[in-house]
Amino acid sequence: MSASPPVVLDSYALLAYLRDEPGAAEVERLLERAESAGTSVFMTEINYAEVNYMMLRKEGAKTWQACAQALPSLPIRFVPIDRKISEGAAIFKAHFKLSLADACAAALAKSIKGEVVTGDPEFRQLEKVIKIRWLA
Repeated sequence: MSASPPVVLDSYALLAYLRDEPGAAEVERLLERAESAGTSVFMTEINYAEVNYMMLRKEGAKTWQACAQALPSLPIRFVPIDRKISEGAAIFKAHFKLSLADACAAALAKSIKGEVVTGDPEFRQLEKVIKIRWLA
């Protein structure tokens, strides 16, 4: 039995979890498995920024602050965007129509041989390039 690939959450996945939207239960299971195994799921700092501004814009500062205070207790490793990830994101952005945050998540997944967990249809065009786990 082979080990599961590392999990990279995109903004869509974390927002679904925080807002209890469709796909939240699957993200919660992934987080629980990571916690039980003593591992982490990954997310880029750019995707964190996207979640931050979307929550501020739609739910307000009070809701965002409550979420931000809860995030450190979750087994999510927020990954800074280094040169390798930046270059990978630039290549994805040059060849596919997707946001910079999505390009960063894809580049992180490719660099760690992981899979992106998302429900964002922008990732459909990347199905032959990276592994994607689709949220319901």
